[in-house]
Amino acid sequence: MTGQLQHHVRLAEPQLLFHPDRLTDRDMHPLRGLARFGPYSSGFTPSPIRVATLTAAGESRRLYDFLRELNQPAKPQERADYLPEWSSFNSVFQTHLAPAPNHCRRELDADLDSALKDSPAPALLLAERLIRAIQLLDANRAEFDVLFVYLPERWSHGFYGEDDFDLHHQLKAFTAGRQLPIQIVREGSALSYRCRASVMWRIGLALYAKAGGVPWKLADVEPDTAYIGISYALRPVESELNRFVTCCSQVFDADGAGLEFVAYDTADVNVQRENPFLSHTEMFRVITRSLELYRRRHAGRPPRRVMIHKSTEFKEAEVEGCFEALKHIESVDLVQVVDDNGWQAARWEQDRNDPTKSQADGYPVKRGTLLGLTGKDALLWMHGAVDGLGRRPYFQGGKGTPRPLRLVRHAGHGTWDDTARAALALSKMNWNNDGLYDPLPVTMSYAKTLAQVIKRMPAMGKGTYQFRFFM
Repeated sequence: MTGQLQHHVRLAEPQLLFHPDRLTDRDMHPLRGLARFGPYSSGFTPSPIRVATLTAAGESRRLYDFLRELNQPAKPQERADYLPEWSSFNSVFQTHLAPAPNHCRRELDADLDSALKDSPAPALLLAERLIRAIQLLDANRAEFDVLFVYLPERWSHGFYGEDDFDLHHQLKAFTAGRQLPIQIVREGSALSYRCRASVMWRIGLALYAKAGGVPWKLADVEPDTAYIGISYALRPVESELNRFVTCCSQVFDADGAGLEFVAYDTADVNVQRENPFLSHTEMFRVITRSLELYRRRHAGRPPRRVMIHKSTEFKEAEVEGCFEALKHIESVDLVQVVDDNGWQAARWEQDRNDPTKSQADGYPVKRGTLLGLTGKDALLWMHGAVDGLGRRPYFQGGKGTPRPLRLVRHAGHGTWDDTARAALALSKMNWNNDGLYDPLPVTMSYAKTLAQVIKRMPAMGKGTYQFRFFM
């Protein structure tokens, strides 16, 4: 065995599309594209977007002023090499915001502060009070599009609790079951945050997507391809309920639009070291339902190619279940996406003054660098330096040594370029993030969000779910 690796290739930064018909309305930078062209679904989203509010007693005005700020310009105070200036919600998303009727703007009881201070379980008390108020607002669901929930920092001791309790996930679990999109606004990360442009881009983008809008899609993709991400929600060991809760499957189109997913409870699973593996029957079931979801969105037409991502290996029974469900599909790829691995690398460049020497580059490995290890696995730098956004390379986060993803192919015969290019493109499809990309493809990053919320839901139905209610 030698220490020499295969030659690497560099994949181009994927482009995003901001209009369904004008194919020239494209940009690699999601926020710059929105500022230049407007959103992909302009003209097809509610106008105005009606906002209901829930706040602490006497603090409705603070949240109302924050919503008004969404229509005021702001210049970046951070990430100056990435963040564009914020003009206004109306101009960026080409729609309007409007307050919901007065009875859709509620305040919590004035005694909540003292009750939280005296409570032995402030997280549970805060969740109970918020959910009770949301139930009252839900009675007027037809009169608003998105609910803003304001959480002041003085309640922060109630944001987390025992048994892995997270207030954000608890509220999402309650509202998602009622198909009620909410935007949680924390004082520290929103109302008091120094860079107002950053806050406006984050909140504005999330608000538009939760109201049903499509900010952008992928511009250059292989047609008739379905990307499926499989994840699992496990309850804690101490729970009296079944250990295994739900299998989730998100289905993304070739252009990256994956607004729905399927989820259902199952007990036919083998848990090894906290990693669940499905039986042949259960994998067949989840892939069949996922394929039905794709066909329903495409007038009954099946995909030509299916690429399935999950974070653990595909056991033999799972592989067989996939192929039985996809026996009429022309091409099937089963790809394990390994986030936590020991690989690291530094970029070396030829010395400009002496061609016989090389030296460490001033920037990390380029994003999109692909290094094959064997015919079965390869390394892909999802995180790294990006050219084309300014005079200097852009490195998201600005520090650290980026680690690659390890892609392991358990089935399929395509080139690594195709597999890696798909993962790279899907890293730009998280509409709940104002960054240039996610460190994971959306098939995997959405999976983490779904698992955190779904394990808090008491039961899953048999229908499909829209992801905007879980964002």
